Amino acid sequence: MMTGVRHNRRNLPVYQERRYRAHQQRRVFQEAELPPLSAILYTVLPPCFYSKQKEGDFDVVSGTRYLGDGGVYGWDLKRKLISRGANFLSQVLLRPGASDLTGSFRLYKKEVLQKLVEHCVSKGYVFQMEMIVRARQFKYTIGEVPISFVDRVYGESKLGGNEIVSFLKGLLTLFATT
Repeated sequence: MMTGVRHNRRNLPVYQERRYRAHQQRRVFQEAELPPLSAILYTVLPPCFYSKQKEGDFDVVSGTRYLGDGGVYGWDLKRKLISRGANFLSQVLLRPGASDLTGSFRLYKKEVLQKLVEHCVSKGYVFQMEMIVRARQFKYTIGEVPISFVDRVYGESKLGGNEIVSFLKGLLTLFATT
């Protein structure tokens, strides 16, 4: 094992693991027989996502930490400022019409998800942003549900200097191309 490079349980450097997961996620969505409503995460979403989707026949339902009763718990001031700053910059440059671009709790209609995945080119945190920006570009409707995000108990955040630089590059690329 190389020193100075963090490795995961598959003995891949962490940056390769992230690329591997993004590739696997795209492959699963392309090859799988997805149900009519599909979540981009490998988790079960709370019932409020499904009821919001049915209520407004939204193409995308996104969890937001920044509206209503939404919020974050367990983050220090630095992490909150980074998150707010990233969302503020995204709002100013991209005008997405959604309040939480960096969140990842989302529900997509199958055909919407397939089209968005086909057109998205970003990786990492920018991927989540691009999905919403492309959804707006294709005139899909987006509903929002307040969520309370609780920081992880085990493990550590993947957010570091490299991710912030990657986010800024991706943000500027989206600004220039959408």
